[in-house]
Amino acid sequence: MLQTRAFGLLARLLPAALGPGLSRTACEGRGRAWLQPEGRDTGVQVYNSLTGRKDPLIVARADATSWYSCGPTVYDHAHLGHACSYVRFDIIRRILTKVFGCNIVMVMGVTDVDDKIIKRAHEMRVSPASLASLYEEDFKQDMAALKVLPPTVYLRVTENIPQIISFIEGIIARGYAYPTVKGNVYFDLQSRGGKYGRLLGVAPGPAAEPGDSDKRHASDFALWKAAKPQEVFWASPWGNGRPGWHIECSAMASMVFGGQLDIHSGGVDLAFPHHENEIAQCEVFHQCEQWGNYFLHSGHLHIKGKEEKMSKSLKNYITIKDFLQTFSPEVFRLFCMCSSYRSAIDYCDSTMLEARQLLLGLASFVEDARAYVKGQLICDPVKEDMLWERLTSTKEAVKAALADDFDTPRAIGTILDLVHHGNRQLRAVTKEPGGPRSPAVFGAIVSYIEQFFETVGISLVKQQCISGDSSVATLHSVVDELVRFRLKVRQYALTTPEATGDARRQLLLERRPLLEACDALRQDLATHGISIKDRSSTISTWELLDPRTKHQKPGS
Repeated sequence: MLQTRAFGLLARLLPAALGPGLSRTACEGRGRAWLQPEGRDTGVQVYNSLTGRKDPLIVARADATSWYSCGPTVYDHAHLGHACSYVRFDIIRRILTKVFGCNIVMVMGVTDVDDKIIKRAHEMRVSPASLASLYEEDFKQDMAALKVLPPTVYLRVTENIPQIISFIEGIIARGYAYPTVKGNVYFDLQSRGGKYGRLLGVAPGPAAEPGDSDKRHASDFALWKAAKPQEVFWASPWGNGRPGWHIECSAMASMVFGGQLDIHSGGVDLAFPHHENEIAQCEVFHQCEQWGNYFLHSGHLHIKGKEEKMSKSLKNYITIKDFLQTFSPEVFRLFCMCSSYRSAIDYCDSTMLEARQLLLGLASFVEDARAYVKGQLICDPVKEDMLWERLTSTKEAVKAALADDFDTPRAIGTILDLVHHGNRQLRAVTKEPGGPRSPAVFGAIVSYIEQFFETVGISLVKQQCISGDSSVATLHSVVDELVRFRLKVRQYALTTPEATGDARRQLLLERRPLLEACDALRQDLATHGISIKDRSSTISTWELLDPRTKHQKPGS
């Protein structure tokens, strides 16, 4: 049943992962030829937006792989559309670190001054700095709740204004930007020639400009914006103002990584103009042929049935906090892993419920397998050699899938196949104990499955005791005693060695209220998140359930 449900979820999510534009080969005439970097080959083939194909991921240094991530513009609560991108790249980061041995140095830029921040602060009658600080902290709490690892360092725009100004001065000095009498500074796109448009293959036409624009060319973009009345500003050689959006990331990434960057990531909507402009700015500043070697873009999260991304502007979003009232971060991670990180993905409650059922089914298998290892679950002799072979082939296939542009749907499908075969062996339950047992192979399977999911930030086992928390430890002991007492009552109700025939039936009838009381206790405790499982007439075990799923039995 677990495998059927799982592949149903995967089957619905996979087609979008192979949609147009995401599995294409390199585009003819896409910018300049890509320069394959020198360094350590990670063994991963990654889809590179610079080339439109899968390229070998070669990093300058495995012990310090450089990664810049575009962070939030902090003017409101983060929503699931943001979460989808950050969780997907967090999974990739964990895989590169734990599976392929890269020590990643990640920098995330935080835009804490922006038109939207200024507008929202004015509406709320607070300072832009206060508003940005509030929502930056809110964002960090949301990411922690989703189990997204923090970057090595966050860099705020407002704390790096001098570096940004110096970066702009360097671009002007090299002849690629110009100041205006109004106090603006623009990047001269025509000076870039045919080198612009690497991520899209062609340079889009310029947008319409207001009649009072002081640009030389309509396609030029702002590096520095002259201050408007009542707006926050900083002094600069061109007058009071603030940075343009694109220059912020270029300057902050360069401040840490200099003229060479291994990986740059963000949502697909950032490819143009944001990342395209970052490339232009950095390559003219550093006078290099190729600043960023790999650009990774994640697909949008769509509301199911609509061809529109989840966004604040469309007012169709669900906040991360609201989502986590119903579903766990593990469920959302598993949902994200059931499709390629590059694909658009549809969100709806039914798909999330299926992801939750899949997670519960995996946890149920791990619990049953662990019970078998401990001798608490009795079944017929298992096909041990077959399971060892399945485990070995699963490990190889999963690593190969992850090395193929982080193909998490294929990796999960492979693990589910292993679970399916393991479950078939455990389901062959016999009435009488005895016969050969194979605990080692199930121990190895449990260890591998838990390790895989821990690698991607998913815990299949809820800890029943928190180290150092005496109150929780006491509760653990109390539940242990309660379950043992219930087991003794249940054994007494089921055991009638001194009676046979009608006398035995009469005894069982008289003791039925005891069994009913045992069942009632089990049901009552389940409402409080404690699940009791009667493994046999002599063994009962218990576990804590996630409070968001305690109304469901694992694997149901």
